Amino acid sequence: MSAEELRLPPHAPGLRIGLFGGTFNPAHDGHRMASLTALRRLQLDRVWWLVTPGNPLKDNHALPPLTQRIATARALADHGHINVTGIEATLRTRYTADTLRQLKRRCPGVRFVWIMGSDNLANFHRWNEWRAIARMMPIAVIDRPGSTLHSVASPAANWMARWRLPENQGAALPVRTPPAWIFLHGRRSELSSTYLRELAESN
Repeated sequence: MSAEELRLPPHAPGLRIGLFGGTFNPAHDGHRMASLTALRRLQLDRVWWLVTPGNPLKDNHALPPLTQRIATARALADHGHINVTGIEATLRTRYTADTLRQLKRRCPGVRFVWIMGSDNLANFHRWNEWRAIARMMPIAVIDRPGSTLHSVASPAANWMARWRLPENQGAALPVRTPPAWIFLHGRRSELSSTYLRELAESN
């Protein structure tokens, strides 16, 4: 694995950077569409795809090598403002909360926003230290097919309800003091990593 794949992408104090984490197994157009929505609506300078070595909430025994998933993600992203990195392998962090603490420590002055799909918001209350994540940096939730109503009625969404910004205030999110979050609607992709894996296995 190259050093470039495991280092922090370029950054500087004052930049507005979205963090989009996952196994990306595989990366697909839904990831790209969500990232472009966040770039535009939140007026971000960059989105970093944090390709994780493994998801603590999932069975990782059949997970393809990190190098392979990074290469696939880079080919799919194909955008000057999307950076793909395996930095979590360097940080040796297992949970999102620990990764975010490390990134904030290593990148002082960067205005980070955590990006997640609405399907993840529905299960956010099951994440390790999820309230700490909400208090650590603003969160942008991108609508995903089939999870809109379930996600906004979830335990985490109810707990965070008082800090939700109107959708037309996306540009203000990166500079808000957390907790702060927003739910963004827009173009949606029906693709999912699970569907693509099942399709590959059936062929």
